[in-house]
Amino acid sequence: MADRDGPTPVVHFTAIGSTNAEALSRANGPAPLWITADRQTAGRGRRGRPWRSEPGNLYASLLLVDAGPSARLPELCFVAGLALYDAVRAVTGVDPLRIGLKWPNDVLVDSAKLAGILLEGAVRHDGRNATAIGFGVNCAHHPSDTPYPATHLAATGYPTEPTALRAALDRAFLARLAQWNRGAGFGDICEAWMRRAPGLGQAVTVRTGEREADGVFESLDLSGAMILRRPDGTRERISAGDVFPMVAAPSH
Repeated sequence: MADRDGPTPVVHFTAIGSTNAEALSRANGPAPLWITADRQTAGRGRRGRPWRSEPGNLYASLLLVDAGPSARLPELCFVAGLALYDAVRAVTGVDPLRIGLKWPNDVLVDSAKLAGILLEGAVRHDGRNATAIGFGVNCAHHPSDTPYPATHLAATGYPTEPTALRAALDRAFLARLAQWNRGAGFGDICEAWMRRAPGLGQAVTVRTGEREADGVFESLDLSGAMILRRPDGTRERISAGDVFPMVAAPSH
């Protein structure tokens, strides 16, 4: 992926099915490229879950081409999470004690989910990989029927325009992408991520399909998988799952 000077180009839609789907449909074109929309009619989260996408929030997908070796691309979810954390702090000035990261790729404010991130990939006609990184950030409203608490920036005292947040996210993502350095800097990314994860060292339940595992979120391994210390002292490596409860950030 070539270095850029200045902001990444943006293609904006009033309404679209999915910004990620649109980004991947352009995989054979120029990149990096942002696809944004005021509203999505077929937004989705991890594991195909629907993502409610009414106007007022940020719906944006960043298309990257040849960002790194294919085996390293899943690490971009941590790059993206850190970048979004950086962007929210830059725009709002929110106290770092109120904001945190939840494994693998959610941003929390006041222990409630503010945003989600979805990575999807494709192979271009020239054989290079393309990656769409979708961001859904609750700026003006949030759903109430989620399995864990959710919130939005205005409700936390920080009304924020989606366009301003996306511009900050562009700057923050390019900086974190350079730090990642096609995977060579993933150790530094993991360290930065863990410093912003209030759930680290806390008791959690991880749901992976029909299975639940209880333990303490001990650390990340070199691939970004969760290391869960079970009650019997054994350690389990978990590469995907949903973490409950949503652990609160340290109190003021």
